[in-house]
Amino acid sequence: MKLVIQRVTKASVTVENSIVGKISKGFLVLLGVGPEDTEKEANYLVQKLIKLRVFEDENGKMNLSLKDIEGELLIVSQFTLYADCTGGNRPSFTNAAKPEKANELYEYFIKKCEEENIRVEHGIFGADMKVELLNDGPVTIVLEVGS
Repeated sequence: MKLVIQRVTKASVTVENSIVGKISKGFLVLLGVGPEDTEKEANYLVQKLIKLRVFEDENGKMNLSLKDIEGELLIVSQFTLYADCTGGNRPSFTNAAKPEKANELYEYFIKKCEEENIRVEHGIFGADMKVELLNDGPVTIVLEVGS
């Protein structure tokens, strides 16, 4: 499982000209699922995500977590995080989990974040989504199990 986390002041995701998810201060999370991923990896990454201290404290230091600032999450499925570009100029996505498994873990990840008493918005799995964000910093972090 791979997460690309962007600290934002606002973000939204639109499907078919309708906003389906919108947040203010918090994280936009692009989430990709690999074929070997399980709930164990999801649980680990949820905890890393909500405890990641990248919001500024009163001294301007990145020292506060999403929970500390009562931030929000916008989670968007992103199978292209598993793109393999080694064989030419057209990426292969065979390293991504099959849609059924990926959707199951995506939904599980969202549920686990909600259980942490964080406001969670999300995209629609498999849809053509338009994502808008105002990156704060900019701060962008890639998280995988073991990172």
